[in-house]
Amino acid sequence: MRKRDWYLVLGSCLVLFSVILYTIHYAIFRDAHHVFIYLVGDIAFLPLEVLFVSLIVDQLMGQRDKRMTMEKMNMVIGAFFSEVGTELLRFFSSVDGHCADKREALSADEQWKNGSFMSVKDRFGSYEFAISGQHEDLERLKSLLIGKRDFMVRLLENPLLLEHESFTDLLWAVFHLTEELASRDDLSNLPDTDYRHIEGDMGRAYVLLGNEWLEYMAHLKKNYPYLFSLAIRLNPFDPCASVVVE
Repeated sequence: MRKRDWYLVLGSCLVLFSVILYTIHYAIFRDAHHVFIYLVGDIAFLPLEVLFVSLIVDQLMGQRDKRMTMEKMNMVIGAFFSEVGTELLRFFSSVDGHCADKREALSADEQWKNGSFMSVKDRFGSYEFAISGQHEDLERLKSLLIGKRDFMVRLLENPLLLEHESFTDLLWAVFHLTEELASRDDLSNLPDTDYRHIEGDMGRAYVLLGNEWLEYMAHLKKNYPYLFSLAIRLNPFDPCASVVVE
């Protein structure tokens, strides 16, 4: 039975049940006036009931479900940064010829205010990115990404990603970079065109990764200050970062 047919059957049964109850009420009390008073009153209240249930309650439930979905999504994002994202961002910053200007803005500490994250994100997007990887760097990046490829594939299979477009874009960019590197057996003797192409892929992933990291840091600062404390001690933009609490 199709879903639409099931709704029609259910609606017809409910209407029939209501008619039967009103009929029983009239058969017992023989008071049509009383029956119609309550019938008209119930029908008059029906639009208000629809308004309350459909618009107000449904909206509140939808917001609650969205918050729960985003909370689960942030757990997935946290797993990504713990497993590969932070290390990958540390690699990109190490081969970024213009990292000095970013380092000052992104060397977060526990005094970062919630409102400053978005302004830092805007500044990050306006910076120049001079990714320049030597073949040793590309081999190191290839080893890192191939080692985490199965993990990233499992992330791509997560249905929660449908709720977070920017993170999905980031995963696709990183996964594409992984495939570009994995498809080349020898990274030490690439033509210049290949180097430029891979550097472009690295730059794309770098920008998306940095933006997503700032979003995630803002989430931790607001909701999980103890996780935020660890995250800033592992700041991938700070070459002197240490997990040791000072």
